[in-house]
Amino acid sequence: MKNLALLSATILATASGLFFGTMQTASALSWNWNYSGTGIAANGTLTTNDTPNDLGFYLISGITGTRNGEIITGLQPAGTPIPGNEPFNIDNLISLNTQQLTTDGFGYSTSGGSYSSPFFASYLPTPTYLETFSAPPIIPGFENLGLGDSELPISFSATIITVPEPTSILSLLILGTLGAPSVLKRYKLSKFTQKKLEKAS
Repeated sequence: MKNLALLSATILATASGLFFGTMQTASALSWNWNYSGTGIAANGTLTTNDTPNDLGFYLISGITGTRNGEIITGLQPAGTPIPGNEPFNIDNLISLNTQQLTTDGFGYSTSGGSYSSPFFASYLPTPTYLETFSAPPIIPGFENLGLGDSELPISFSATIITVPEPTSILSLLILGTLGAPSVLKRYKLSKFTQKKLEKAS
């Protein structure tokens, strides 16, 4: 009887772990992103919330990747400018719309001490994506361009990485729970058969 209770508890714990573990990860989305331009190649992953705003934009909360071989070390906080591009604040928003970034864009730092901000320049006669780049030594103010600073056209793309839907895990949980009685029944039958054989011998 103790073994039977232990088996039931194990099945329920496993099913609950699958369900609740997935429910926790469902509150964030992972994205693959990349952009390139003349002398520029950047790519990696982004983490966002799972609910877009009224315009279809998700808020970026984390970033990993590389830019021209330098490791991306951090996300610039929303509502602040990347160093060297003051006073233009970034908003860290991204979407699956045709226009994936806003005119404020997102920002990040790299292992070489540089800062980058890709954004959508909707104000240009021909709207396009641009990357503002600040290289050390960082001089505050967008008008103070250093030798390594630039603002160049880029091609930008980002897609959500497919994650299991919570409903799929719920289905697994239900199937696992429905299957538990048959496992328990087989367990009881095997015990019963074993006892009969022992008596017969």
